[in-house]
Amino acid sequence: MATSASASLSKAVKQQYMELPQGDKVQAMYIWIDGTGEGLRCKTRTLDSEPKSIEDLPEWNFDGSSTYQSEGSNSDMYLIPAAMFRDPFRKDPNKLVLCEVLKYNRKPAETNLRITCNKVMNLVADQHPWFGMEQEYTILGTDGHPFGWPSNGFPGPQGPYYCGVGADKAYGRDIVEAHYRACLYAGVQICGTNAEVMPAQWEFQVGPCEGINMGDHLWVARFILHRVCEDFGVIASFDPKPIPGNWNGAGCHTNFSTKEMREDGGLKTIEDSIEKLGKRHRYHIRAYDPKGGLDNARRLTGHHETSNINEFSAGVANRGASIRIPRSVGQEKKGYFEDRRPSANCDPYGVTEALIRTCLLDEEGDEPADY
Repeated sequence: MATSASASLSKAVKQQYMELPQGDKVQAMYIWIDGTGEGLRCKTRTLDSEPKSIEDLPEWNFDGSSTYQSEGSNSDMYLIPAAMFRDPFRKDPNKLVLCEVLKYNRKPAETNLRITCNKVMNLVADQHPWFGMEQEYTILGTDGHPFGWPSNGFPGPQGPYYCGVGADKAYGRDIVEAHYRACLYAGVQICGTNAEVMPAQWEFQVGPCEGINMGDHLWVARFILHRVCEDFGVIASFDPKPIPGNWNGAGCHTNFSTKEMREDGGLKTIEDSIEKLGKRHRYHIRAYDPKGGLDNARRLTGHHETSNINEFSAGVANRGASIRIPRSVGQEKKGYFEDRRPSANCDPYGVTEALIRTCLLDEEGDEPADY
């Protein structure tokens, strides 16, 4: 099993230093999305005291020419603190700080989807949109081979691994447990986890989160996962189809509801929303992965519990549909629906914004409206 060289460094020696007192100073790790729209970057600065809110955190900058975000001749980019969490790696009073990225002219960077998402969320705040996202991922060795798979072959076919227990069924549970606890410590609204259908594939769920919090909490949960995997010397991949052939892909199923949908008779509103989504399938497919649908084309084949990328479908308890209405929602006539199309490497800001635009702002056509 190929693991990183860093993983073999002595964690016990490191712990001696991590236990040293840090005085009144606080370490704040600033985190941002790079120019790929799916990679995360981070760097740390010292603060003189513990920040109590976002307003206490200074703006910062970085070299965008090294993150696929600018050219070398004009490379300064601004980091604008947007959400703050406890740091599960350095522990209290240290912080993780999720940032928006602005260009040299203070306009949002191309992959800063948070800024428009926040604008759209504010327009519908009175409808209290809730989201829950199911983040699937695959644990890989540093050689890109799935963790625990035989080095020159495949494990047994899918069947025993989903929610499996036992050394021959659950590959890499230590990472899942460490990530779960780290998210709880940080204040991320993680609400569950399970082993997935393909061996070495797992899922965690974040939510329910209202409005912009969905994107903030999912991005920080992803960052924490990458850091946990770094400590173990392995890689967390959000590729929507990491292994071609008869193996499940990885998605980020998105559950959505409004106050109206959650109240008695809300099923009518849910059905109205699904009808609107059906008329705007192409727009959503473009918004649901960082390559405008190209990544998802490998996953949404109509097989392995997915719908076909070219067709829109909806059904009660149907995992082969674009939109699934849970059976309990069909019976209680209220609740939420699940959009099964977003890919594992989607930007949650882009996904949640698209749902609001189509379902609540009644937008039509292939382009988003300007507000």
